[in-house]
Amino acid sequence: MAMKGGSRRPEQVGETIRQVVTDALLREVRDPRVGFVTVTHVQVTNELSHAKVMVAVPGSDQDKERALEGLKSAAGFFRSKLAKALTTRVVPELHFDLDRGLEHAARINELLEQVRRESPPAEEPS
Repeated sequence: MAMKGGSRRPEQVGETIRQVVTDALLREVRDPRVGFVTVTHVQVTNELSHAKVMVAVPGSDQDKERALEGLKSAAGFFRSKLAKALTTRVVPELHFDLDRGLEHAARINELLEQVRRESPPAEEPS
């Protein structure tokens, strides 16, 4: 199935953003607030002007808030790195947000395990 022209572009830009931000976090950003941040995925608007960078952060809600502050303060640095990596005319404005998908999945597993432990075993039909 052929894609319409340009529809692949935001995904490619999103993947480049994910790689550039992840690489910069690993190698260059020394801010202790963002030490354990993982970029989970990036959504880029069709006109490439904005990118929502979803991140997973271990720890308390306070740790998560501090990490988001650290990422926001480094957004200009990330954009300058992106300007070199992207071939686009526009470098997207970066918006960081928490990806709570992993937390929700872990909570669901925890609840299912609790239900399993509390339920009596099913009786075998005789």
